[in-house]
This record gives sequence, structure tokens and C-alpha cells, in this order.
Amino acid sequence: MAPQLITRKDFIINSTMLLAGSGLMGCNSILAAGQPVASEQSEEPANGKNLLLKNVRLETSFVYEEGEVTGTKTELFTLELSEGKVKAILPNNPGARAIDAQGHLLLPAFKDMHIHLDKTFYGGPWQARRKSNRTVQDMIAYEQRVLPEMLKTSTERAEKLIELLQSKGSNFARSHVNIEPTSKLDSLKNLQQALENKKDSFGAELVAFPQHGIFRSNSQTLMKEAAMMGIDYIGGLDPHAIDGDVEKSMDFVVQLALDYNKGIDIHLHEGGEPGLRTVEYLIARVNENPILKGKSFISHAFVLARLEKPKQEEVAEKLAAAQVGIISTIPFGSMVMPIPTLYKYGVDVRTGNDSIIDHWNTFGSGSVLQKANLMAQLYGYSTEFELSRCLKLATHNMLPLSDKGERQWPQVGDTADMVLVDASCSAEAVSRISPVTSLIHQGKIVYQSFAV
Repeated sequence: MAPQLITRKDFIINSTMLLAGSGLMGCNSILAAGQPVASEQSEEPANGKNLLLKNVRLETSFVYEEGEVTGTKTELFTLELSEGKVKAILPNNPGARAIDAQGHLLLPAFKDMHIHLDKTFYGGPWQARRKSNRTVQDMIAYEQRVLPEMLKTSTERAEKLIELLQSKGSNFARSHVNIEPTSKLDSLKNLQQALENKKDSFGAELVAFPQHGIFRSNSQTLMKEAAMMGIDYIGGLDPHAIDGDVEKSMDFVVQLALDYNKGIDIHLHEGGEPGLRTVEYLIARVNENPILKGKSFISHAFVLARLEKPKQEEVAEKLAAAQVGIISTIPFGSMVMPIPTLYKYGVDVRTGNDSIIDHWNTFGSGSVLQKANLMAQLYGYSTEFELSRCLKLATHNMLPLSDKGERQWPQVGDTADMVLVDASCSAEAVSRISPVTSLIHQGKIVYQSFAV
């Protein structure tokens, strides 16, 4: 289904934010978890900054049988959003003049933490991947031929891709963007224009990505220029296989991040000794420069899937101690990542769609909820409790209920980044990849699949 973006006029009409006279009773409501909510009603007229939702389904606790979580209790509420925040969580008033959530489940908005918005076929004619493009080196050579033509429509294609993500419940993405001699800085400029056009409905952070190799394609100067153009992370690519020198390549990435106060997010596809050496070298450099802790990541990190269990645990412990995160697209087949082990040691694990219908990958739905579903299937998470915990992969660790079943989201004052799904609870949403019916970004409805 194509995204249905709501105009400002429709938003104001549909929102009916005039709470005075709505019949909504004021109260000091307390949800099942015992958390207080706001009691005062807003009497401000409709002004595009307030939103009232009724018949919103929220999780309130777990249901237990003989000590096991066998279900999730939910109730319907009315929510008031104001200035991009949750202003009040109130008893449900079906008769209120408000947008009707129709009993759909409210969850934290999803986040796609690894995607390439700057290069996609999405929004244009169908093209499948070429059979001849088998290796990263093959793809680099192919990109050098096709990127000039792709750049002509990359802004429009990026906007279409953002709309796809919104329709799947994501209001934020970390996008890698090509920085190399073929497209120079044009790919970055085009994507920044797309993000500017979508700034009121979508958030993003950018990674300067030397797709053709830092030293292999002499991209050092371009990378330094990109670091001064509003990007957030310095990227890298298989330093041994592409640049031929792990230490030299990684030292450049680390120093650039330090010089310009950026984070790090490198693509690491290669395995074996070079792959492991890259992981351990980055950990060492981050430990030498604690300012990089919590903002350094390795995307893919397929080498971890090939390690023996004791070594996996050792590396996971080191990653956690250095606060180096792993961004995984949850590959399957013969490449099963040790996600449970990473979680066990407290590694920051995130996910994304990576390539969506482009010359690298023919597939890609745009849904990170689907990634949470895939994780559940791969690792045998099938109980109510386990499935509900898998949601954190799509929301980056934000869950409606704590492990003890206490309501922890939403709370008054939280940023109003939310998604409505046609599901009874988080476990069902993950298990069935339940359809997204509405996306709210900073208190504004930016996608809706049903009539109000």
C-alpha cells in the first residue's frame, strides 16, 4: 500500500484538537503500573500543535499462569499530544471529538539503523540484480558506471524510499551515503535535499561511506570535506579486502572521527583473521579514545558468525566493555549471527534494511518489524514473553512493558514518536508482522492507512 501522507489542512481538520467541550473528563488517572499522568485538560484551540487520540490500545501488564507469561493485558485510553510530547494519558472516552485509533495497539516508532537512502531503484522502473555482480569489487566497478545516471533522480528516489519506511512504521533512519570520486559529494547533497524536504515528518543521521575504498579510490580528501557537511558518522569498508591495510584504513577513520567530533560506523563483510583483526583493532582504538565509546559501530560484522562459541563470547564481552555496537541486518541461511550472545553481554544491537531494491539487493520490504520477526524465528523465540522482547530490535530497546511487566512506555513527557499497528499486543505484532495503520512523528500524524 502506498503511503498516505496527510497535508497540513487535513491534519488540522482531522485532529479536532479543541478539548474543551469534548466531554473528556479531567482526572488523576493511574495506569496499571502505578504511574501518574497529567490531570489538566488543554483548552487551546486547534493550532496544528496538539493532537487528541481515543480508543488507543496500550499494554498495561503481563498475564501469568504458574509463573509463566502467557498473555499481555491491554486497555483502551485517550492520549493528548502537545508540542511533540505526550501531554496526558487519560481514561478512554469513546465519545470524545478526537482521532479514532480504532483499538489499534500503540508502540514506539520504529528506527531503521542501517540503510542506503542515496541509491535505490525504488520509485522507478523495476530492475533485478545483475548476475555478474558477485563480489564487493564487482559492485564497485558496476557503481562507477551507473552512479552518474542514478544521481539524476536520487533525491526523488530517496523521498519515495522514506515514504516506504514511514508506511512500515519507521520515522528515523541512519543512512550511509556514498563518498567517492564517481559521485564526489553529489550523492550527499542530493540526499540532504531529500531529508530537508521531509524534515517535518522524518528524522535521520548520516554516515559518510567510502563505498569504493578510502585509499583504493583516493577518497581521503572527499571524506574530510564530507565531515564538514553535516554528517554524523565516519564510515569505512572492509579495510583489508578493499584498502589492503587494516591499521592504515582504520586509523584514518578513527582520526577523522576524532578531528571532527563524529561517530564511527564501518561496513565489515570480510571474515577470517582480517575480519577479526578489524573488530579487535577498532575496540583497541576506541579504548584509547574513550570519547568514541557509545558512538562507534560495526555494521554486518559477519566474522562474528564464524567464530567458535568461546571466542564469540570473548569478543562480545570486549565489544560491550568498549561500548562498540553492532548493526545487523539479521542474515539467515548459513550466516546466523550470534545476536543472543551479543545481547547477553549487553552489546548495543541495532538493525536496518540495508539495501532496498537496488543494484546490491533485489529484496527489501522497508520493515524493521520484519527483522524482529526474523530474529524471533532464527533463535527460536516463540513464547509471549520472548516475542514481546524481540520488539526492541525494531524500536532500539524501547518497550511498552519492562521484563517484569511494568508499564514503562509511554509516559507523560515522552517524545510523541509512535506507531499504531493492527495487533492485540507486542508479541502478536512481532509474530505476525502486523500492519502499520498510523505513524506519528513528533506529535504529528505523517502516515495513515485508514480513514478518520
